[in-house]
Amino acid sequence: MTVLVTGGAGYIGSHMVYALVAAGETVVVLDNLSTGFDWAIAGGVPLVVGETGDQDLATKAIKEHGVQSIIHFAASIVVPDSVADPLGYYKNNTVNSRALMECAVKGGVKHFIFSSTAAVYGNPANVPVTEDDALHPMSPYGSSKLMTEIMLRDTSTAHGLKHVILRYFNVAGADPELRTGQSTKGATHLIKVAVETALGRRPKMDVFGTDYPTPDGTCVRDYIHVSDLVQAHLDALRHLRGGGSSATLNCGYGRGFSVLDVIETVKRVSGTDFHVDFAPRRPGDPAQIVASSERARALIGWRPQRDDIAVIVRDALGWERKLMTRNS
Repeated sequence: MTVLVTGGAGYIGSHMVYALVAAGETVVVLDNLSTGFDWAIAGGVPLVVGETGDQDLATKAIKEHGVQSIIHFAASIVVPDSVADPLGYYKNNTVNSRALMECAVKGGVKHFIFSSTAAVYGNPANVPVTEDDALHPMSPYGSSKLMTEIMLRDTSTAHGLKHVILRYFNVAGADPELRTGQSTKGATHLIKVAVETALGRRPKMDVFGTDYPTPDGTCVRDYIHVSDLVQAHLDALRHLRGGGSSATLNCGYGRGFSVLDVIETVKRVSGTDFHVDFAPRRPGDPAQIVASSERARALIGWRPQRDDIAVIVRDALGWERKLMTRNS
């Protein structure tokens, strides 16, 4: 009943591995360590270093470890980078995912949980957005994830690979026990950037765009604590193992915060003022996107526990302070 976690040395994946181990699962990680860290993986969990698109490697890992379920995090995730390097994103996010699915089918894997994104919606007409709303990705990143969703559904129909697609909204925060967190240098996540600035790790931060059709002119997002997101994966795995049907589910809290809201929260929680510059919009950024997550709550019994922007910021600050000590 081993669970293979791709990208398990990365930000969300490392939290997933800790949660699986705590739940008594047998876990193996596949990660190329391009943005992840071997020290972020829970002790005793084997690490296979390599690409998800390396079919010989993936096939060997599935066979040797008796993998029955795959949770697929490994991906490139920076929207502006995807605009500059679309072919790289389609290769890493779409082509490699297709290769992994083929290995899963041939290796007899029963369950596949896929990390998708709210970016598949683009700039939605409805707020909050439901899983049935139109899909109009505004970036190669969003398109690469949508293509993978389509492939996974078709594979499920043809080969019986049961799956859950989880469309993440803006993931932030860190493990409350501070065992792992967002550790990649040069990360672009808003809360990570703001926290680094508050702690003096950056001289200032930029706000990209102040002329969006939102209450204060800055982008509005639905921020979800990484621990709640990981719980959704555990709930999805339980759902599939219990014979539940394949599904596509939003993972967000259903409320939005603007960029300026987040910055003010970081300043308040950290007790530190810091310099903010205003810059032009970045390509590929929708104005406002907030989740409707009623389907996840109803179908897999997801019950978020950390729906508080101040809690998310507090945990992110705690991790950043620990990371500074580790890197000093």
